[in-house]
Amino acid sequence: MSSVDGGEVTEPGWEVDPDDDWGVAVIATVGRQLKLRREAVGMRAAEFGVAVGYGEDMVYKVEGGKRIPRQEYLNRADEVLGAGGLIAATWEDVKRVRYPKKVRELAKLEGQAVEIGVYVGLSLHGLLQTPEHARAIFDAGQPAYSPDEMERLVAARMARKSIFERTPAPALSFVQEEAALRRPVGGTMVWRQQLEHLLEVSQLRNVTLQVMPTNSEAHPGLSGKIEVLKFPDGSAVGRSDGAYNGRPTSDPKELRILELRYGTIRAQALTPRESRAFIEQLLGET
Repeated sequence: MSSVDGGEVTEPGWEVDPDDDWGVAVIATVGRQLKLRREAVGMRAAEFGVAVGYGEDMVYKVEGGKRIPRQEYLNRADEVLGAGGLIAATWEDVKRVRYPKKVRELAKLEGQAVEIGVYVGLSLHGLLQTPEHARAIFDAGQPAYSPDEMERLVAARMARKSIFERTPAPALSFVQEEAALRRPVGGTMVWRQQLEHLLEVSQLRNVTLQVMPTNSEAHPGLSGKIEVLKFPDGSAVGRSDGAYNGRPTSDPKELRILELRYGTIRAQALTPRESRAFIEQLLGET
């Protein structure tokens, strides 16, 4: 049984990643608090489930630390159990572990960076994707994700886009291969919406978006993605699929090499104005 709001079926949360030690501990603690308070007021799991709008099985999963509760679930539980805001307040801990560990770590770095430069070849960078585009990408994965895990991944990817709302705004630079823009991921309508979104993002004052034409000569990005993040204290971290075994690096010499490669890529790509014109033309052809 699931909760129904406005005609849409919603689950109380996502499954807990067993490899995420911190996340497992947080969700287990919240689950125990919920169970103890429910038992303290003499409510059975089934009765509590009806009161909050969820099935008995889901109540046991949340209390057993197997399911990450959403904020609405905690708020309803707080009201039903008369917790005076103590259960609702656990959302501050839950929201820090609601997304997969790797995504949280990446989002943390992006959230701290004052400058980000990225070259991507076969697909659009996650920060540039619409929810529909991201869902289509995950849907194509093998082995297939469960619907629950797919929604968690999409939500996590969209949460990273809060970087566009930061003040002061970081300097963001993207170079995308033409082929990634021409691939109709998710069908024509999703593709068109994605191209329109790229045009909107390219107009932001702190964003530079460039397209690498397919007919361009060989460039340093042909061996894979390149990403360089710089931080307020002058430190930086970079990664490239084609260098240093794909591992992140903070070594000054290695970073200079990655920056040189990225600079060469930007020089060979279309200018931002030419890139916007290219996307507009592509949009007109769809």
